[in-house]
Amino acid sequence: MNVPAHIAIIMDGNGRWAKERGQIRLKGHQAGMEALHDIVKACSDMGVQVLTVYAFSTENWKRPAEEVSGIFSLLVRYVAKELKELNENNVRIRLLGDIRPLPDAARKAVLEAVDDTADNTGLVFNIAINYGGRAEIVRAAKQLAQQAAEGQLDPENITEDLFAEQLYTADLPDPDLIIRTGGELRLSNFLTWQSAYSEIYVTDTYWPDFTPEKLTEAIESFNSRDRRFGGIKA
Repeated sequence: MNVPAHIAIIMDGNGRWAKERGQIRLKGHQAGMEALHDIVKACSDMGVQVLTVYAFSTENWKRPAEEVSGIFSLLVRYVAKELKELNENNVRIRLLGDIRPLPDAARKAVLEAVDDTADNTGLVFNIAINYGGRAEIVRAAKQLAQQAAEGQLDPENITEDLFAEQLYTADLPDPDLIIRTGGELRLSNFLTWQSAYSEIYVTDTYWPDFTPEKLTEAIESFNSRDRRFGGIKA
């Protein structure tokens, strides 16, 4: 099986999963954390180079304060529970997004995880927290504008490659495959620049029920596609 170098996942459906079981939404997020453990392990075992997951968007602050607080508490628990195994599997954690607004405990936990796994050379595990694709593009534009204002950069020399170097994913390949669970047919401000030629796979399966077997189904769908990147095959 041809394994994509970079898989990105929009982990949707936690709330609906919980509602259908008569549980509070936070129970869905908790189940989603358990699913994440299995998918990270599966990607590492398969030889995926980069896995990016959409953990918390810039728009998710609009949710009820109790749910937001609960999500960050689960994040702290996830890091504490998984860090040892992630290190054993040579997984390197990186962060995409502006973590400054995060609660102190969550910000400390993710920064420690990044530091503790910095020397690992296996799967790069990007956690997108307080991330928005448009915000990332604006951030990159500001950085280039600052360089130009300081006389370090001629605006005429700005290329797509130079712009991409300002993104959180600067030294990583763009996602080959973006998976969205929960059935919604949109990218929701996820990897807006990087997804230009990504293959998109949508499943009605809610994230807590997304298993390594379903990941394999998504990869098999990816392998059946004809990726031409705007060209044609000879």
